[in-house]
Amino acid sequence: MAMNVGEADDEIIGTINTTPLVDVMLVLLIIFLITIPVVTTSIKVDLPKEKNVVRETKPENVIISVDKAGKIYLYDTPIKNTADLSERMKKFAVMKPQPEVQIRGDGKSDFEAVGRVMYSVQRAGIVKVGFITEPNN
Repeated sequence: MAMNVGEADDEIIGTINTTPLVDVMLVLLIIFLITIPVVTTSIKVDLPKEKNVVRETKPENVIISVDKAGKIYLYDTPIKNTADLSERMKKFAVMKPQPEVQIRGDGKSDFEAVGRVMYSVQRAGIVKVGFITEPNN
C-alpha cells in the first residue's frame, strides 16, 4: 500500500539551484576580505634600489679580515682582540680625509666575529665602512 503525500505532480524543475553558487561566492568574498589588508600596507616607504657597483681598493683604504676561526687581521697583521683593533682604528679616525674601512669576512665565519669588528670600528669613530664580497657569476 502506497501513500501519497502532497501533490502527485512529477514535473521537471526548470530553474537553477543557486544555493551552492551563493555559498561558494560568500566563501571567496570572505577569503578576499581577509587577504587584501595583508597585501596592502598603509605606510608609504621608498625602498632603496639594489645596485652592484664595482669598487676598487685604493691604497689608503684600511682592510680588516676575519677568518673562519674568528681571528682578526689588520692588513696582514694579526690583532689580539677587538679592544686592540679599536685603539688602532682611532689613529685612522683622526686622518683628514678619513680612509674607508673595508671588512673582509670569511663566508664560513661566525657572524658574531664580524659584528664585533664592525662595532669596534664604529666605536673608534670611523664613518665609512664597507664589506668586500665576491660577485655572483
